[in-house]
Amino acid sequence: MPGLGGVFRKSKKTDKEDEVKGTSGKTYLRAMSLRDLADLEVVKSEVKSGNIIILRISSLANKSIDDVKQAVNQLSEFAETVGGDIARLGEERVVICPPNVKIWREKTSVPNEPIPTAA
Repeated sequence: MPGLGGVFRKSKKTDKEDEVKGTSGKTYLRAMSLRDLADLEVVKSEVKSGNIIILRISSLANKSIDDVKQAVNQLSEFAETVGGDIARLGEERVVICPPNVKIWREKTSVPNEPIPTAA
């Protein structure tokens, strides 16, 4: 089976004008790793710029679980403040979205009657 390397290669076209202007009006999906609490400012800046961030937290978790809790609390408050959204993606990742992007969550119904069990 042929490799997929050619399918996923970056396009030769670049957005140099957008880079010069500073804003492109586009939303980008960016993967980042959270190594230190100081990295939160970069994450917040990216979200404020309108980008979606997939944040890998395992590097920080290896150093301090308390720092991970603090980081997630700060990011949750930030997302609420700017009207964005935040959700966990498994054990190692968090996704943070700007205000124009919402995360779909499956609604769980709470039945009024007991759940039937096998006899």
